[in-house]
Amino acid sequence: MHTEDEKVIELSKTKLRLLVAGSMIFVIMGLWMVLLDSSQIASQRRYNSPVLTYGIGTAGILFFGFCGAVGIRKLLDKKPGLILNSSGIHDNSSAVSAGFVPWSEVIGFSIFEMQKQKTLVIKVREPERYIKAGGTFKRMLNRMNYKMCGSPVAISANSLNVGFDELLKICNAYLYKYQKNT
Repeated sequence: MHTEDEKVIELSKTKLRLLVAGSMIFVIMGLWMVLLDSSQIASQRRYNSPVLTYGIGTAGILFFGFCGAVGIRKLLDKKPGLILNSSGIHDNSSAVSAGFVPWSEVIGFSIFEMQKQKTLVIKVREPERYIKAGGTFKRMLNRMNYKMCGSPVAISANSLNVGFDELLKICNAYLYKYQKNT
């Protein structure tokens, strides 16, 4: 669907490459932790629990391995990260992208901040509809988004070719312009 008043925001290949590189570093650190000898861990003054060390290493491998895989998938993705037009927002910015959200569904925006990372939260009329979208893993992450920030639809500028403030400005302008027409 193409309209005259359309804003296309591409995925930032640079940010995605940094995400993949950072993820690989943390996976390597996790592997290092898992491969440590338990007697070597036990001999340390602090943090001398092999179970804790292996657990943290394994969790790091799994989490950052997932982040790296998502980053690689997005690097290969030719579709834009976000498209805004008179019909709504088409989100393709992350592993749990909402897809198309019409303006008639959007109640407003809020900002969720964790560890100085801001996320644009799109408040929707029927959150359950977006929670139920996708496979089991995506539904679980959507429900977590809903519990943490009040909506299953959340967009981070971390993978987009714009900063957070610009993203918020663009989204507010489109919401103001098109929400009242729905």
